[in-house]
Amino acid sequence: MEHIPGRLPVLALWSAPRCRSTAFARMMAERGDHVVVHEPFSLVVDFGEAKVGERVAHTETEVLAALRALAAERPVYFKDTTDFHYPALLADEAFLAAATHTFIVRHPAEAIASHFRLNPDLGRDEIGFARLYEIFAAVRAATGATPVVIDSDDLLDRPAETVRAYCAAVGIPFIPDALNWQPGMRSEWETTSRWHESTSRTTGFARGSGGGAETVAANPALRAHLDYHLPYYEQLKAVALRPE
Repeated sequence: MEHIPGRLPVLALWSAPRCRSTAFARMMAERGDHVVVHEPFSLVVDFGEAKVGERVAHTETEVLAALRALAAERPVYFKDTTDFHYPALLADEAFLAAATHTFIVRHPAEAIASHFRLNPDLGRDEIGFARLYEIFAAVRAATGATPVVIDSDDLLDRPAETVRAYCAAVGIPFIPDALNWQPGMRSEWETTSRWHESTSRTTGFARGSGGGAETVAANPALRAHLDYHLPYYEQLKAVALRPE
């Protein structure tokens, strides 16, 4: 990661659940040039602790401190999902400004259908696009710049071009060999392994069964959730990178 005075060597990818962020994190692990931290904020909220390097954090504030400490040793990449709300993150303007926060989106009809298959009790807010946009807006306010957003459909349809554009935008080298990897469940996924089964079977960015819009359209509650989240998705998609 290019060193810029005042910047923290932390690269974050924020995602609503089921938007293919785990596949992107798998690619980042394959690169080998960042310490990869898996969902530290959501794990703290959901399970009460998260491993960040050699530290175990028990609160959001401890996650932030652990990420800063780890970044003092080598560049850090973490990805996290917005099925939860992160008030300490949103209050830490220095972290919002100093780290490089990026975002990935998927059409919410597909994301909701995928989420619903794993969580039939899915509630509106844990779908996460509104919270994703809240973080995006907070980063934009803290930095004065529009954060990098990628569309996961581009990632599947044009992986090399999309990752190359992402790397250029965040100041890291493009490593073509990282676009392919060995399948298998990674140790950092074990706590939430059922959410990562599909990614564990992949060897690169590939489109799965997908779809699900029909499921959402046929379910009044899910359709209402879609209506709520769609405007947030559309605002993020409007500024997404357009790979050449």
